[in-house]
Amino acid sequence: MNKRQCPEAMLFDLDGTLFQTETLLLPAYNAAFDQLRSEGVYSGETPPAERILSSLGMLLEHIWERVMPEAAIEVRNRADVLLLHHQTVMLRDGIGALYPGVQETLTALHERGVKLFVASNGLEGYVREVVSNLGIGHLFTDLYSAGQYETRSKVDLVRLLLDTHGISSAWMVGDRSSDVEAGEKNGLLVVGCRYAEFGTSSELDGADMILTSFSQLMDWVE
Repeated sequence: MNKRQCPEAMLFDLDGTLFQTETLLLPAYNAAFDQLRSEGVYSGETPPAERILSSLGMLLEHIWERVMPEAAIEVRNRADVLLLHHQTVMLRDGIGALYPGVQETLTALHERGVKLFVASNGLEGYVREVVSNLGIGHLFTDLYSAGQYETRSKVDLVRLLLDTHGISSAWMVGDRSSDVEAGEKNGLLVVGCRYAEFGTSSELDGADMILTSFSQLMDWVE
């Protein structure tokens, strides 16, 4: 294994990288569709969970297009609101988990002086609730989300983060092709996370390193 010099900063995707998304998403997803039916705005069966799990990493509007392709935009927007509501309530009730080794690894990097950031295509409220309620908020320099900055791609979000904080040396850590693209197009070393299994077998093509558990990240740091 060729270790790499520890960078100035590390940028992390959230879902499927730090956070075991399905531990919160699936109960909130089912609750959201139960409420849609009770409100009378949706009458069908709850779409298969695989649709939303396979869409993680995409922008929200594209996720709902895949999950509910026949639904009106108003129904998709209501589903979006309800999903965030139920996720927030459930997070505050203690539902949801980080991947093994995340807390310890982030703490070790933080103690080495590495600036830690989240770069997510999710909503601002969701990202902040997850990070805060799972006890890792104090480790991050800042949290960046497409929902907050209204960026059209993760490439743009990462570029904004790097420019705002004057970062010249960083690693992009994530589990989806959008993370690989964001790292490559911004000149970052890319660490691919292959333990969530939300994406396709080719999802991480182009990554400089592959992790099969989060704690392996420290093995690559000199």
